[in-house]
Amino acid sequence: MADKATERHEWRVTGMDCASCTTKVTRAVERMPGVSDVRVALMSERLSLQLTPGTTDPARIEGAVRDLGYGIAAPQAGAAAPAETQAAHDHAGHDHEHDHDHGDHDHAASGHVHDDPAERGLPWYRTAKGRLVIVTGTLLVLAWAFELLTSARFGYWAFLAACLIGLAPVARRAWAALRMGQPFTIEGLMTIAALGAVAIGAAEEAALVVFLFAVGEVLEGVAANKARASIRALSALVPKTAWVEDAGNTREVPADSLALGQIVLVRPGDRIPADGEIIEGTSGIDESPVTGESIPVTRGPGEQVFAGAINAEAALRIRVDKTAADNTISRIIRLVEEAEEARAPTERFIDRFSRWYMPAIVALAALVVLVPPLALGGDWDTWIYRGLALLLIGCPCALVISVPASIASALSSGARRGLLMKGGAVIEATAAVRHIAFDKTGTLTHGRPRVTDVLTAPGITEAELLAVAGAVETGSSHPLAQAILKRLDEAGIAALPAREARALPGRGAQAMVGDSLAWVASPRHAAELSGIAPEATARATALEAEGKTVVAVFRQDQPLGLMALRDEPRTEAAEAMRQLAAMGVGATMLTGDNSRTAAAIAEGLGMSFQAEMMPEDKLGAIRAISKDGGVMMIGDGINDAPALKQAGVGVAMGSGSDVALETADAAILRDKVTDVPALIRLARATMGNIRQNIGLALGLKAVFLVTSILGITGLWIAILADTGATVLVTLNALRLLGFDPMREGAR
Repeated sequence: MADKATERHEWRVTGMDCASCTTKVTRAVERMPGVSDVRVALMSERLSLQLTPGTTDPARIEGAVRDLGYGIAAPQAGAAAPAETQAAHDHAGHDHEHDHDHGDHDHAASGHVHDDPAERGLPWYRTAKGRLVIVTGTLLVLAWAFELLTSARFGYWAFLAACLIGLAPVARRAWAALRMGQPFTIEGLMTIAALGAVAIGAAEEAALVVFLFAVGEVLEGVAANKARASIRALSALVPKTAWVEDAGNTREVPADSLALGQIVLVRPGDRIPADGEIIEGTSGIDESPVTGESIPVTRGPGEQVFAGAINAEAALRIRVDKTAADNTISRIIRLVEEAEEARAPTERFIDRFSRWYMPAIVALAALVVLVPPLALGGDWDTWIYRGLALLLIGCPCALVISVPASIASALSSGARRGLLMKGGAVIEATAAVRHIAFDKTGTLTHGRPRVTDVLTAPGITEAELLAVAGAVETGSSHPLAQAILKRLDEAGIAALPAREARALPGRGAQAMVGDSLAWVASPRHAAELSGIAPEATARATALEAEGKTVVAVFRQDQPLGLMALRDEPRTEAAEAMRQLAAMGVGATMLTGDNSRTAAAIAEGLGMSFQAEMMPEDKLGAIRAISKDGGVMMIGDGINDAPALKQAGVGVAMGSGSDVALETADAAILRDKVTDVPALIRLARATMGNIRQNIGLALGLKAVFLVTSILGITGLWIAILADTGATVLVTLNALRLLGFDPMREGAR
């Protein structure tokens, strides 16, 4: 927790394109006096930190970030970069999407210039880095033309000019990085390689390498921005304006200005501007923008709706329940952004590997340059050329970006389909899941039980039993209590006054009704308190065998009768169990309900079960199941919080509720059990994609490492081994944006 003496500061940082860019910004500012709790969000382009007053001037922090080649502005400055930010861009050179410093394992080098937000959405050739490609390409063509029209000797000078002009901004960034103590950058290696090539008479190839480097930067930027654009698209789902009712009139206001309790009018075809509760009207709501559910659902008075959902049929009056900053879509975006902090174990390993990879390649390049000529009498120009080529494949950019690029795409793809995972660590753990524990009520069943049978004791009327049961359950939010209270409403019976009501976890509830205690409890607990007649016990057993939940209603030593309730399994639950079995994943139902009811439901779904469990019993069951491999727990995010935390992966089901989005490791916004296998499919596809990326990055590096030493490939192929591999890895990761985890057998 931050010290109370510190203040929270926040900026918008533009141009960060991968997870390692955030590491670079973090390391640049966290060493400054008075700075703590540094957080850098890649997707939202946000830097926030705690700062002790009187220590480091915020302007110095901004300067450090600009020295790294990024734009920075206070949030209130708006989307456009202020003049001083643009000046920093100009000072650092033309715009580049992301850089490649790995000397300290960071992905970028200082001085690497990044995107101006004013350029966002422009075609590549109108951006600064696009103009650099055009300039270097034009210079290269002119040099070739000049050589054809004159001679090779004059052509050399033309290529030299093309190389130096194109290399100037790259060299400037390399020098800025060197001054910050970061010598191992791709700009630095590019500068050495190009100047070295010129020195040995390969000016034409040096100019070509500079051009290909600029092209690679453009391609990297275009590819890397697609993942961020898919997240930005989520925020565009919420309409910019809303119609607010005010003193009998309606007026149009900005949607982000809506206050709690205001009434908004949503016409057919409009998007809902805020999370809220319908107070008038019934309509089909298309929630696919939020949950991925393509079939509209009918919502009426008293039901919740999400910002961004589409009102398909009739006008609705909705009371605003959440501000713009706290609506479901905002929370989804925030969750996806913050998920970057939970890095996958594979990603941490790659980062450790990259710390020594680049220095090792530089050392190998030096040996290639020196050993053959000195020890074996080799030609200096030949081995210098090969050493320079080796330098250009020394940057592990493709390797470092291989994991975060895949994870960012997977998080975005899942979010669009109502599948939320809090980071790479959760994705990796989900892919390894071999067994799933399901809560019953609200997860495998709809969570909306209804009273099916009311059996009274001799001399007791149904009205008397219901009045006492209603008294005990009044104020409870438990699904069974709600079903009992609904039965009272339907029968027109008023609950008796009650006081001192309290829940009995795993047993039922009790309250003082009149001058004596009354209970609504499980038959087993009722038997312990003489609250169920012997003949009623057999009847309760028969009802439970039908898959019903039975409760006994009684006063002190006076049975009043039984009530049977049934919560129907979700229609797709059996199909979900079949899909899990086909994927090699076992499933167990954990419930506090009685064994006979649990058996009836589990048999219909084709899964195992453990019944009559107290909350602490579920924890023990999770631990036991975990011994056989990774275990996932699926619950409603409220009653199952301890079990969700105990499991390797805790997944909350619950239509965008606060708890569903914030308490568990992952959340399923659609109340569909078939989304559970879809979540695992997405995680497995992501890990497969990561393995492909790592193989692609290391494979290309290994091949060109050997071919460069042997002299088979030269400088321009070497630069393609760096930027080309990065582009290929990023494009491969972006395939996950189109992956459909809902489709069985998807790969």
